[in-house]
Formats: sequence, C-alpha cells, structure tokens
Amino acid sequence: MKKVYKNITDVLRLNRFIVLAVVILCLLTSGLSMGLLYHYQEKLLNAAFAIGPEGSIMPLQLVSQQEKMEVEALAHIDLFHRLFYSMDDSNYRDHLDKTLWLGDASVDAVYRQKKSDGFYNRLLQFSLRQQVVQVDIELDLDYEPYRFQARTVFEVHRGTVIDRYQLDTSGELIVVDRNFPHNPHGLLITNFFEDSLRKLETQTK
Repeated sequence: MKKVYKNITDVLRLNRFIVLAVVILCLLTSGLSMGLLYHYQEKLLNAAFAIGPEGSIMPLQLVSQQEKMEVEALAHIDLFHRLFYSMDDSNYRDHLDKTLWLGDASVDAVYRQKKSDGFYNRLLQFSLRQQVVQVDIELDLDYEPYRFQARTVFEVHRGTVIDRYQLDTSGELIVVDRNFPHNPHGLLITNFFEDSLRKLETQTK
C-alpha cells in the first residue's frame, strides 16, 4: 500500500503555529510572574512581620520615608541650634567643633562673624553661660534642598542676671553620607542665616 505523506507546507505551517503559541505562552507566563513579583515586593516593602508571644505572626506597618525624613531633619536642626547657641567658657570649643560637622561654609561664615565681633572673647572674659531653652522649627520637605526656619529662645546668664533672647534663623538641608558620631543624621545645613535677634526679658535670681 502506498504511504501518503503530508504536504510540506502544511507541516511547516503547523510547526510555526506551535512555536508561536509556545513563545506567546512563555511571554504571558513571564509577564504574569513579573507582575506578581512586583506586587508582593511592594507589599513586603510596606509591611514587616514580628513573632508574637504565642508564636503568631503579626504584621507591622512601616513608617513612610517622608515621616522618617521629617524626624531626621527636625532632630538635625534641633541638635545644631542647641550646640551652636548653648555654651559656656568650658565647652564652647567642643560645641563649635561638633556644630561645624552639621553645616557647610555658611555656618562657618556665621561663626567667623561672631568671632570677629568679639562674642567668644566676651564669653570667656565675663564667664557668661548661654543656654538654649526652646527651638521651634518650620520645615518644608516638598523637594530638596529642604527649606527650614527656626525660632530659638536662649538665656544668657551673667551671675545673678539672666537675659532672654529670641533668635530667628533660616537655611536649607541637603542629604549627605552619614558619619557617626560627627553627622549621625546624614544631613547638612546650607545657606544658613541669622535673620533677626531681639531681647525678650531680664530676670534676677
């Protein structure tokens, strides 16, 4: 009996159809896998898990990056002002050394201006003690560099006399590499200015 062979064109057409079907199926499977991987990655980035006392798994919501940045920025600005404006004749050099790690040349310029005005000489000569009482900060985190304004209330102790002042400052923050313990928050103050200073009151102990 004579064997009947299929048309070579039909065979090639069938093979091409099978190959295309396999390729399309592979692409769909890969796309679905990537989509699921991205979905679960986003889910894991926004949640953490802890083991409860009874062995149960408890989801924990992570703090958003914006909230983390706000905490870091506020802590950095507060630390800077407390170091730069709280000092006495025994610790002012140490405070200044720490402060200059937290800001750029604009901070150094303010320091040099105060030095040329004789501020630190008066601190030593009259054994003054300057102490920050309060730092109120307004911060804009919409885009970098982050603008801030700070209102610092500090007291100058002259023996039994206490003078209280209010200082308004402004500047910007940029992100830099962390450098513990010199710059633990990984931020740097730039374009720093002392905008205004006014005396509030005088007290006697």
